[in-house]
Amino acid sequence: MLKARMDRRGFLKRSLTQVSGAALAAGVLSNCAHRPPQAGREPAGPNVLFIAIDDLNDWTGCLGGHPDTLTPHIDALAERGVLFTNAHCPAPLCNASRAALMTGIRPSTSGVYANDQPWRNSPVLADAVTLPQHFMAHGYRALGSGKIYHGRFPDPPSWQAYWPSQLENKPPSPELEQTAPGGVRHFNWGPVDVPNEEMGDWQVADWVSSQLQARHEAPFFLACGIFRPHLPWHVPPKYFDLYPLEEITLPNVKEDDLDDVPQMARRFANPGGDHARVLENNAWRQAVQGYLASISFADDCVGRVIEALDNSAYRDNTIVVLWSDHGWHLGEKLHWRKFALWEEATRNVLMIAGPGITPAGRCPAPVNLLDIYPTLIDLCGLDPKMELEGDSLRPLLDNPQADWGRPTLTTFGQNNHSVRSVRWRYTRYADGTEELYDHAADEMEWHNLAQDSQYEEVKNWHRAWLPERNAEAF
Repeated sequence: MLKARMDRRGFLKRSLTQVSGAALAAGVLSNCAHRPPQAGREPAGPNVLFIAIDDLNDWTGCLGGHPDTLTPHIDALAERGVLFTNAHCPAPLCNASRAALMTGIRPSTSGVYANDQPWRNSPVLADAVTLPQHFMAHGYRALGSGKIYHGRFPDPPSWQAYWPSQLENKPPSPELEQTAPGGVRHFNWGPVDVPNEEMGDWQVADWVSSQLQARHEAPFFLACGIFRPHLPWHVPPKYFDLYPLEEITLPNVKEDDLDDVPQMARRFANPGGDHARVLENNAWRQAVQGYLASISFADDCVGRVIEALDNSAYRDNTIVVLWSDHGWHLGEKLHWRKFALWEEATRNVLMIAGPGITPAGRCPAPVNLLDIYPTLIDLCGLDPKMELEGDSLRPLLDNPQADWGRPTLTTFGQNNHSVRSVRWRYTRYADGTEELYDHAADEMEWHNLAQDSQYEEVKNWHRAWLPERNAEAF
């Protein structure tokens, strides 16, 4: 029997405010903070293990985005530190989000909005000191493998060593011929009959694991970029076998969901594109299966790296940050992929674990990938950088229930912004049209309240957080 559709997170009602007394009492971060290094002296650490997963939405066990998903390794890592349950991306696409995270500068400041923009060509980012560069300036060795920057625009100055190379940041993986509907390039899924060892992500995990077993004379900033579940969803058959088609749970989609959104939002959704092709070819379950299978493969890659860390000399002196660059739609809002300003596209995975960090913490504060750069500076005792546009999450790592007092911002294209607070999502497009959703009553974002005059005060509060600068795309 085919399983019914689900509400996005309705099946998992763990309170976002529930933190055990033991977790709240479990120390603070003072043990892993260090003074800025003195001239000619290398800092003592801590090390940083920086794990990125491409296109992963909230379909993990710890975030509860899908009832079928199997992510035991990611879930176990979340239990070791603080999981940010309301984390969002600077932009809902790879290049803009990753450039913002790695430089600490918003898309609306840099003008990096699209995947085809070489981000170093931005006048604002041409000489930007990236996150690993700042660590190198403080005596760290920065090295990595896999997708950290958008694939077309690697940044050799950010690293002292990279595998496979400074210009080819990730190894290839076996792919199938087009198997999915409509013949759309890369919109494709299916099992590829090879062992894990032939998959590029597995090779990245192996290389990173080897670095964790090596001796390092200086503290390291070690990056691990996992490409799946980015399309195409080609992973070994055993991961598809985890999700029998007849047991797949489909997202719960409201067929008239776009009736109350602005025209620009409908254009972003493009219901006549991917969604129409999936329905015409009766391929929704197969697509969801492919995404879930790719997530479980990525989870095994994470597990391989964390096992290597746990078996290394660096286990007790390494901060682990795991993040995804944005979310992903699988039919919600009649939309597929990212490229939108709704919850499915903006919400991402973010967790931080390490010495002195609250274990098993669940933090409901609205935070952003932009906050990673200043947070790591704070935790590792490096010199601050005043130009960064994020905020250190250290108070929330000390106490995941601390009052945060600010929303977070996601930008998609020039002057299209979405402000996410604890309760609300407010979106304003370049043409002045708006959306407003009350997550206390409507976590599926089905009912746009923007035209209801009783919410004018709510909208005004969120408008105040829109950026004053909206740089031209270059």
